[in-house]
Order: sequence, then structure tokens, then C-alpha cells
Amino acid sequence: MGNRFSCKTKNSNNGSKSSRRFGGGNRSQRKLQSDEELLHMQALALAIQQHQSSQRFDGSLSRRIGSTSSRRRNNPISDPTLTNPKQQKQSPEFLENLETKKIVLIHGEGFGAWCWYKTIALLEESGMLPTALDLTGSGIDLKDTNNVTTLEDYSKPLIDYLQNLPEDEKVILVGHSSGGACVSYALEHFQDKISKAVFLCGTMVSDGQKPFDVFAEELGSAELFMKESKFLIHGNGKDNPATGFMFEKQQMRGLYFNQSPAKDIALAMVSVRPIPLGPIMQKLSLSKEKYGKGRRFYVQTLDDHALSPDIQEKLVRENPPEGVFKIKGSDHCPFFSKPQALHKILLEIAQIA
Repeated sequence: MGNRFSCKTKNSNNGSKSSRRFGGGNRSQRKLQSDEELLHMQALALAIQQHQSSQRFDGSLSRRIGSTSSRRRNNPISDPTLTNPKQQKQSPEFLENLETKKIVLIHGEGFGAWCWYKTIALLEESGMLPTALDLTGSGIDLKDTNNVTTLEDYSKPLIDYLQNLPEDEKVILVGHSSGGACVSYALEHFQDKISKAVFLCGTMVSDGQKPFDVFAEELGSAELFMKESKFLIHGNGKDNPATGFMFEKQQMRGLYFNQSPAKDIALAMVSVRPIPLGPIMQKLSLSKEKYGKGRRFYVQTLDDHALSPDIQEKLVRENPPEGVFKIKGSDHCPFFSKPQALHKILLEIAQIA
């Protein structure tokens, strides 16, 4: 089974106006910064621990910022939970009424379980049971990405996890970016194990589409990309088809992290890995009888340079989910740029009957 990433952080009632969990303006800014530094140190310690065990440095940090939901609020700034930290610790009734407390977090292209660090901490403090998986050849999974050729190969840690779930248990799946294709694959093959599926600025493709098609506006057609892209990796030699790709660091900054804090970007730059090409070039076969019966939700990121809001809106229009949420001011990595917003939306979705 794939590597899993989880964490524990201290509960805190300290806060600022821009944070849900730390809402309220009675504590000093110095105290808030101290708590923030503690969390950063914990992230670094965990990243270093992973580095020592895998010969690679993995980690992530995040900043706490507010959120919006397109369905529930007309004024995204007027949110009572921003000033009431007590609401962040969910009541026993809240937890008892959920179909499942288990949330499985699936990273996007080049990322790993490490990118969900802050999301895991927030969910755990709310009483949820999050698990972040490293997909094959990602994070601290040691398989060579050049040998990951199909979506099934890439999704194997998720497949193993779902196959080993007890018969009476379900989970909420959250797929970021191209991780959405893994979620779609799981909906088709393990629909009875999935309570809800959340596509976080994700590749929510229709039947017969490739995950890469979603990024065609930014990267060009698949055919053109395979012929001309300077980001391609030929793991089996130049005379053989490309096996993966890797953006230049400066381009990644502009595409993925245009609203993310500098510390998060620095950790991501030393943690991302090459992206296997086969899985995102594979057409998905999705049926109405299986995939079509799944409960899907989409979270749009409105300052996204990798997957523009217009493209995300098109995905929602062409393949309508049950619900749509929006995060204002988020780049392609809301777990970095808007972790509190993402956390609140995930809790909202978990509560939907």
C-alpha cells in the first residue's frame, strides 16, 4: 500500500480576523506569529524526518486565510466563524450525524501527501479522520516515475486503500488537480466505497476524455505537447516516447503558486517530483451506471493560473456535479494559499445529507 501522511498539532484558540480556526482579535499579533512559527517548525521537522528515511526532502507549510462558498453565502467577507473560534471544534452531534468521518486526500501532478499538511491538521482538530496518500512514484513512494504508464498504476495506493476498507465503511475522496482523474477512476470501480467525491480545481473529465485535455489551453494539444514541449522527460532514451515531464521552477511559481506564501513555495520546490505522462494521457472510461451515480462536488479556485476559472467553469457546465464551491483569491494550491477556506468547505460537504 502507498505511503500515508498524517500529523498532529496543538489545539489553539488564538486568532486573527483572517482565520476561522483562530478567529477573534483579542490575542496579540505576536502570539499569533508564535503559533504560526510553531506550526512551521512542526512541518519542517516532519519534512526532515521524511527526508532522512527516503533521501528526499518532503514538506509543506500554509497560511491561514478566509473562504467563500458560492452556494451558501452572498457576501464572502461576512462570515461569523471568522470571529468565533469555538465553532471550529465540532460538536459530538456534528460528528455523529456524518455518514463518514474519513477523508482521503489525493494530491495532484508532481505533488505528494506532504502538500496536505495543514489540511490534515485542521481536519483532525475538527474531529475528522484524514488520510493523505502518495500516489505511485510520488512523494516518498520510491517507484521510478518513468515506469508509471497507466492511470491504474498511478492510482494503485488509492486502489489498495479502498480494497482494504471494511465492507460497511465509506470515505470522502478529495482529488487535487490531475488527482481528480484518480478520483474519477475510483468512482467507476469502487463506487460503493465512496460517500462523496470532491474535485479540488481538479480534472473532472467526462467519459472518453484524457486528464491532459483539461490543461490543453495552457499547454497546447496533447499531440503538440508530445512533439515540442521542452519539459518532457525521456526516461528510456531520446529515441523512445517520453515518459514524464517536469516544469521549470520559475514556471511552476507562476502557474501553481501565484498566491502562496514564500515558505510554502520553497518547500514545494524541493519536494515536487517528475510527473508520469502515461496516466494523464489515458482516456477514461466512465459509465452512467457507476461513475454517474457518484456524488460529486467541485471546488473552484478563482485566481488559478494553471487551470483558469473559465476552464473550471466549463468542466462544471459539461459534467455537472451535485454542488459547486468557490474560493476567492486562491491559486492552484488552496492547501497553501487558502487552507482555512478549503477546510471549511470540506466540512460543509461532509455535512451534506
